[in-house]
Amino acid sequence: MHINKKIKNLTSILKKNKIKISVAESCTGGLISYNLTKISGASKYFEIGVVTYSNKSKFNFLKVKRKTLTKYGSVSAETCKEMCKNLLKISKTNIAISITGIAGPDGGTKKKPIGLVYVGMCSQKKTEITKFSFNKNLSRTNVQNKTLIETIKLLENHIKIL
Repeated sequence: MHINKKIKNLTSILKKNKIKISVAESCTGGLISYNLTKISGASKYFEIGVVTYSNKSKFNFLKVKRKTLTKYGSVSAETCKEMCKNLLKISKTNIAISITGIAGPDGGTKKKPIGLVYVGMCSQKKTEITKFSFNKNLSRTNVQNKTLIETIKLLENHIKIL
């Protein structure tokens, strides 16, 4: 199914079930929020979207612990989890989504290559952090678009457990 059709179906489910979501993005720079709000009526399900690109913003706004950022780095399951859980508290939504990763073309290392992305899904019932290792030769835009597609799939699955 085409991504726009998938998003339209997903947003219909969110509206119908009165599910409110919030999003904290890093490497996708607002792409997830944009795609979830480009459909009319988004205010019925979309509460807040933030781009916390720097460690400073992750610390100041999302209250990710300095120790977490120092020990594990901004691109880690631990940081993604704190981003997600803290956004859930801040936004008081049903589901919070967090994304952190390395979209490239720079910034990758052997331990954390370009294409490494963590997506978090948090609700009162469950917290899931999913790691993706997209092909390091993909363009920045392709890594971001693949992250969008995978995030939509994860959100569809997370709604089922609410």
